[in-house]
Amino acid sequence: MEPGFWHDKWDAKHLGFHLGEVNVLLIKYWPELALDNDSSGCDINVFVPLCGKSLDMCYLADRGHNVLGCELSQKAVEQFFSENNLPHQIEPLEPINKFTTEQVTILQGDLFSLAPEQFSEINAFYDRAALIAWPESMRLAYVEQISALIPPKSIGLLITLDYPQEALKGPPFAVSEDWVMTNMSDAFEIELLSCGDALMDNQRFVNKGVPWLSESVYKLKRRS
Repeated sequence: MEPGFWHDKWDAKHLGFHLGEVNVLLIKYWPELALDNDSSGCDINVFVPLCGKSLDMCYLADRGHNVLGCELSQKAVEQFFSENNLPHQIEPLEPINKFTTEQVTILQGDLFSLAPEQFSEINAFYDRAALIAWPESMRLAYVEQISALIPPKSIGLLITLDYPQEALKGPPFAVSEDWVMTNMSDAFEIELLSCGDALMDNQRFVNKGVPWLSESVYKLKRRS
């Protein structure tokens, strides 16, 4: 979507995409990446694209990881720090602003303005609501940008939704397993960890008469 769409969402407080708790699938499946048991002793540095003010970042930090988020909306970033009572510093880095607190840094600005050099220490990533935020006409550009930013061998978790796209105007947009495998396998090794019925947990979809909704979790590894 165009930047103005998301700015309008935050201005109007239309935040149906924001969860007021840590995502249960993150809690269930993040340990399967075995990142907490890194035998090399290296820090785990997790990239969270289109992070909003997600509490998932707090969960990852609580596990001892360093979190690097990217978010277009300055309001979202400010609310993340204020709502979690996190003192922070702001560093202007044209064309973005860098918000930093202990274990969590958020780059506030356009994802497409970022360069791989800013991600040299990243070795993990987490995408719950980023890939599904893009319509199909823009989604491949997002995948190409993420692939360029994430260093080789980085391991991550991807969560997607799939449903009959004609039944509901996104976002979130429908992303099928076929789309993931076709468009992401050149850059990532992909393993489907789970796929389950999620309709009854998403009242908006029920209210709109969407006949089915599935939620999938993938383990990804950036190819060398």
